Amino acid sequence: MSTIHTVTVETAKEIGLLPEEFEKIKEILGRDPNYTELSIFSVMWSEHASYKNSIKWLKTLPRKGAQLVVEAGQENAGMVDVGDGIACVFKIESHNHPCAVEPYQGAATGVGGINRDIFTMGARPIAQLNSLRFGKIDEERTKWLMNGVVKGIGNYGNAFGVPVVGGEVFFDECYHQNPLVNAMSVGLMKTSNLVSAISKGVGNPVYIVGSATGKDGIHGATFASADITEDSADDIPSIQVGDPFQEKLLLEATLEVIKSGAVVGMQDMGAAGIICSTSEMSEKGGHGMRVDLDKVPLRQKNMEAFEILLSESQERMLIIVEKGKEKIVEDIFEKWDLNCAVIGEVTEGDRLHFYMNNELVADVPAPMLVLGGGAPVYDREYKEPAYYAKTKEFKIDSISEKQDLKAIAKHIISHPNIASKRWVYEQYDSMVGTKNMSTNAPSDAAIVNIKDTNRALAMTVDCNSRYVYADPEIGTAIAVSEAARNISCSGGKPLAITNCLNFGNPYNPEVYWQFVGAIKGMSAACTKFDTPVTGGNVSFYNQANINGVIEPVNPTPTIGMIGLLEKPHQMTLDFKKKGDMIYMIGKSRNDINSSEYLYSYHNVKLSPPPHFNLTEEYVVQAIIQKLIRLKLVESAHDISDGGLFTTLIESSMPNSLGFDILTEGEVREDAFLFGEGQSRIIVSVDPKKENKFIDFMLKLRFPFSAIGHVTKGKCVVDDLHFGMIDEWKELFDNAIGIKMKH
Repeated sequence: MSTIHTVTVETAKEIGLLPEEFEKIKEILGRDPNYTELSIFSVMWSEHASYKNSIKWLKTLPRKGAQLVVEAGQENAGMVDVGDGIACVFKIESHNHPCAVEPYQGAATGVGGINRDIFTMGARPIAQLNSLRFGKIDEERTKWLMNGVVKGIGNYGNAFGVPVVGGEVFFDECYHQNPLVNAMSVGLMKTSNLVSAISKGVGNPVYIVGSATGKDGIHGATFASADITEDSADDIPSIQVGDPFQEKLLLEATLEVIKSGAVVGMQDMGAAGIICSTSEMSEKGGHGMRVDLDKVPLRQKNMEAFEILLSESQERMLIIVEKGKEKIVEDIFEKWDLNCAVIGEVTEGDRLHFYMNNELVADVPAPMLVLGGGAPVYDREYKEPAYYAKTKEFKIDSISEKQDLKAIAKHIISHPNIASKRWVYEQYDSMVGTKNMSTNAPSDAAIVNIKDTNRALAMTVDCNSRYVYADPEIGTAIAVSEAARNISCSGGKPLAITNCLNFGNPYNPEVYWQFVGAIKGMSAACTKFDTPVTGGNVSFYNQANINGVIEPVNPTPTIGMIGLLEKPHQMTLDFKKKGDMIYMIGKSRNDINSSEYLYSYHNVKLSPPPHFNLTEEYVVQAIIQKLIRLKLVESAHDISDGGLFTTLIESSMPNSLGFDILTEGEVREDAFLFGEGQSRIIVSVDPKKENKFIDFMLKLRFPFSAIGHVTKGKCVVDDLHFGMIDEWKELFDNAIGIKMKH
């Protein structure tokens, strides 16, 4: 067997393996590995591919439900039943590290990879969402990163032909060096067309299809499992390069080849490339493979075996074809002008044998490479960080009640975390390539019609990392609850989630404490809402090593949620007409904890999370779902980031209406207007239906209150004129664009 390089424990450490892992590899193989084999274990046992530091806790998440077609971890993406033999396939993943050093390609290939996860299973992608986190908006690095990421997402998605229908953009200095770029894709398919990521049938040919293989992305999974440093720009070869037009051809060819009935199994090539696809498919099917690496179509000369195996070149798939049906597959890919090469065959046993010019260069057991097989599983220690106790020291009385409420309101509405993300979303096409899209009517969740049915998908991504930092368990339960609330306020019923768990170094006990708390909070909320976890990804090592000081990002467990709604019950957030009454469902409290107001206006960085009670949250969502079905409300919009004032402005702007409200005497004005206590929804009610609405609410004995009415355009609080809605709209719409230009 070829030994390309001499291998030692130092070699192992250089490519991200621990000394004890090197010893375990020798034990598995019964000998020293060669460099190609060591590289295989390096990528497959990286955190990015194996979840070795997180799988213990991930297994505690609720992962079963009647609505699930496949359980978490069984396929490339989650799959839920949406009726009439149709399934929704969806997943969210991170591309944080690539974006930190090459934002355009990092973001573009993140979009490409997550879409391939969807169509590999047989679904056509119909919508994309994203969650983006950057440092302070006035920093040049932030502007460079944000410009690159937004352009990468927009150019790839627009060219590929899948609309971006929703998302979030958040700014905090903790993301200065290490931005977070989480991309979600949603597709629809007939349940009967599901293609599994499996390899079986001895003698069945193994094909690689799509783009040619180059040196981009080698050890990319290892790169994603290490810290971002000032030298990370030197790792540019770890960044893949995307081609959306090639991906569009691959999508059409893939869906056509699935319909041909010639496919046994299929998997896209994302992190870790050929080795990941061959090992995962083989382990799942209980078979082995012989692969001739010299038969892989290359776009660069003199590539070594380990480079071909580990390349993360984009727009490629591995397909197991039923023997005798080769011509069917080859004709389809020729029609779409894509590479389609036989590189091996399925074998008995569980070994993967890789050859280069008929010389055996690697011989490894597939089960030992993958999650749940031989990949290591670690039980990391964790401890409460010192800052956590300090959050509890905050008292609202330390903030003066006598303040200029108009000045605070202007600060909030123009803050990059609250203001319109128009500068971002105008670079995306929200209608491209889709016949499924509903109107762009403003609602708390994105709504996409399911063609030829009377139903639609509601979808959203949510996470307030300030809350999670303040208390990981409560903050993550809030993230799940807010995602569900957005769907409920849009008239839908939450179905299931996917998640992108962005944290610092898992070897840091304080970071791991945040991770464990987040899992517990997610479990509690997902169980309550019956929204099982269908999968996602864990992204550790999100931190910056600057001059030897390591600072992790705020824990950011991004929740992507799918819901289902009957189209007659679709609800929007916009006030409809002057004279409608404005009600708050839920209760205001003297609470400004972890609010944008407290954090950025008063610069108080440590406080507990805002008020939250899971049972209360569940009830308020059941109430709004029923109110919408009974047609007792004209609009519904939840109170979240920025507080009540922001909610009212957002509901007023679409139709150039305003509001005239009174604050509650027993609650401080700043808490009433800008506090972010959870489980509250603002609805507008037609005066003709007001008695029915009140009767319904009184029977429930759940807190609600009339706070005012809709005006022609004036914004009034306690008889104090706050200006016209058009002035607020101007401020809201242009804040980010102005900051990005300067």
